[in-house]
Amino acid sequence: MTDRFVVKRRVLFGDCDPGGILYTPRAAHYIVEAGLDFFRARLGDGAERKLFEQGIAPPARAFSIEFLKPMTWDDVIEIEVQVKEIRTHAIVLRFFGTVSGFDVLSAEITQVIVSTNTMQPTPVTDELRANLLGNANG
Repeated sequence: MTDRFVVKRRVLFGDCDPGGILYTPRAAHYIVEAGLDFFRARLGDGAERKLFEQGIAPPARAFSIEFLKPMTWDDVIEIEVQVKEIRTHAIVLRFFGTVSGFDVLSAEITQVIVSTNTMQPTPVTDELRANLLGNANG
């Protein structure tokens, strides 16, 4: 990957549990949104539609989050997204979250590329691979 890709997100009051800590499902949502933002940055606006137009979809196969420090209301989380690995039929993204320079979470999502017609795995295209790695022009 040629560029560092970071998404910033403020923890909203409504994203917290009664103790004021970021609610786990909301953290998962932040990670998924950061992944979608990464796809849009690499593939252009409408990235999801572009994949569907190519007859492919990227459902999640595995998703894990490790919380390193609690996040609270009004914290600004910086989530860095990296391509960890591109396999024959899957893409693995890694996420690293920080607040004020402190590590707060790490996560990983494995997305399998499937045919929208058969819902069976299909190879990651060379174009998709190049775009995700940030070297679509070369």
